[in-house]
Amino acid sequence: MNLRFVCCLLFFTSAAAFSQQVTLPLPRLLTVMPMGGQVGTEVEVTITGENIEEVSALTFSTPKIAAKPVADATNKFRVSIAADAPVGIYDARLMSRLGVSSARAFSVNRLTEVTRSKPNNSVETALALPLNSICNAAMTKRAVDFYSFAATKGKRVAVDCAAMGIDSKLMPVVILADMAGHDLLVNRTGGLLDFDPPADGTYLIKVNDLTFQGGATHFYRLALQEVSGDKPAARQPLTAMVSSMSWPPVGLAAQAKDKEIEPNNKPAEVQKISLPCDIAGAFFPAADVDTFEFAAKKGETWWVELASERLGLDTDAFVLVQQVKKDGDKETLMDVAELYDIAPPMKVSSNGYSYDGPPYNAGSPDVNGKFEIKEDGTYRLQVRDLFGGTRSDPNNVYRLIVRQAMPDFSLAAWALHMTLRNGDRNALSKPVALRAGMTAAFEVVVVRRDGFEGEIELSMDDLPPGVHATGLKIAKGKTMGHMIITADEGAKPAFALAKITGSASINGATVTRASRLASMEWPSRNAKDDIPAPRLMADMPVSVTDAETAPLSIAAAEDKVWEAKVGETLKIPLKATWRQEFTGTSIKLKAYGDGFTGLKEFDLPIKAATQEAVIDLAALKVPAGEYTIAFYGIGICKYVSGVPDAKGKPAAPTDTVDIYVSKPIRIAVKEAAVTAAK
Repeated sequence: MNLRFVCCLLFFTSAAAFSQQVTLPLPRLLTVMPMGGQVGTEVEVTITGENIEEVSALTFSTPKIAAKPVADATNKFRVSIAADAPVGIYDARLMSRLGVSSARAFSVNRLTEVTRSKPNNSVETALALPLNSICNAAMTKRAVDFYSFAATKGKRVAVDCAAMGIDSKLMPVVILADMAGHDLLVNRTGGLLDFDPPADGTYLIKVNDLTFQGGATHFYRLALQEVSGDKPAARQPLTAMVSSMSWPPVGLAAQAKDKEIEPNNKPAEVQKISLPCDIAGAFFPAADVDTFEFAAKKGETWWVELASERLGLDTDAFVLVQQVKKDGDKETLMDVAELYDIAPPMKVSSNGYSYDGPPYNAGSPDVNGKFEIKEDGTYRLQVRDLFGGTRSDPNNVYRLIVRQAMPDFSLAAWALHMTLRNGDRNALSKPVALRAGMTAAFEVVVVRRDGFEGEIELSMDDLPPGVHATGLKIAKGKTMGHMIITADEGAKPAFALAKITGSASINGATVTRASRLASMEWPSRNAKDDIPAPRLMADMPVSVTDAETAPLSIAAAEDKVWEAKVGETLKIPLKATWRQEFTGTSIKLKAYGDGFTGLKEFDLPIKAATQEAVIDLAALKVPAGEYTIAFYGIGICKYVSGVPDAKGKPAAPTDTVDIYVSKPIRIAVKEAAVTAAK
């Protein structure tokens, strides 16, 4: 996804800065084995994690899955999957001393489940798999895992290795071979192998990591199933990429109204359509160019949206619109529009972590653009995958919509990332697990549709008791706002499924859209070696704990609306509550909030109980209106865990770099009084 925001860059030059812990400890669920189950069954799972002391529950993003601890066992649960649970991916999370953990994907399928229980790193030890089954396993490091199966000539078999799409770090290479050792099919990108057995017999499946990595975090689900007829083989469900936050448009039918009809590549084969249209198609076979022809009139403007990559596919769509001119038998095509990618709402990290931008990207190689008709006539629209010449997969489908403008927007939110110039390469999963007295900030980004440029008011509802949230709006034409979430100093342990929404006025009506939550799949502490993997979450759980309190709380001295006139200097007294030791002399604060991001940073001295924020409204050119802002800065605290070490002694303090955010501050800027001329 695209995590972008205005942030303060601080320089830490001491040697100790390079070994500091980034962010306060947060509970994270790392592995669940097996990582899925069959509908209508029970399965015993073993979990691992970090900062998950005093685990009280394993929960899922659907009531169709429930878990109970296994008696007299540590980190084991008996998971029950209802018979009517839909096939799909669900988020599993732990509740622990520090609150709700990060998520781990848990898959539900209708195939028989198998869990590998012993090594299978040779042909002789190959694990025999029955047809229509899924095997759960973790990749053996520096080795190849072998499986065998019986097949019948003429009966298609699909082999599907799910890994990266179920939160695994594995980059799978899957090879199908005969028992003589001859490789028959190879896939080095974790895709599907569609196999038509040339003869009855036993065949091998070989699985390894692209760089021969392995271990508990390199898990996979290997599906082996029969395929009937000539239909495309079914794939296992996968998690949603951050780019898919903008799909589908609200109100879109589950199925397209029309279908692409092959052949339609050549001028003589074009498929005649009328606008508006909603068409389901496929980038198949290789180098496929689907061509649609329609009539249009001068002055019309049409918006084109195509989804394929946002459906979870490795595609890069391109749309070309041309006008058809004919002179007798001679045909001339004039380009009208070339439509490419959906731009990221914010500048994305160029290196996969937070050095020059966030590792979240809400943009997509799909298409959302427009073309204008300059004169009556016949037009053609071509659709292709820019990399379609290198692959021939009937599963590479798309949905093409051509419509008149329907202004709208889609939202996604994620926790703030660090931007340190000290070599920090962290890209961490950050559950909304609040400590008492803590304020956290989430960035909320928007992908705008069909020319909508209006401002968007943000809100957050269904929070746990003792937790409050204030939205800092997304201004007109801008791509990002913030959600400021605060837990009261006296908040008691609580948990709730919250929701962030954005509201805007479109064509005179109030439109409200729900935001998706994005997070890192793994706590990547060196993104140079461990590529960050963000995705969308299934829901938005929020917890608060009183097992620990926030090291620092910042707020205005009074909870009121601070007033000033246009062009004046506004002074807001701040109060700071320091609960742990901090290093350095001060924390430099900047501002979030439309109209105030240009505020010059100022110092909050370490241990100072008060400080004054001086805001020059004239320099910022803030017009009259009502505003909400928050101050933020990066500080280093001597964090002390509430959990004793292995010998029962109090834990030693650790230098912890984190972002500290103030409670929201409301400001009213009024028009300056007009002085009558003498």
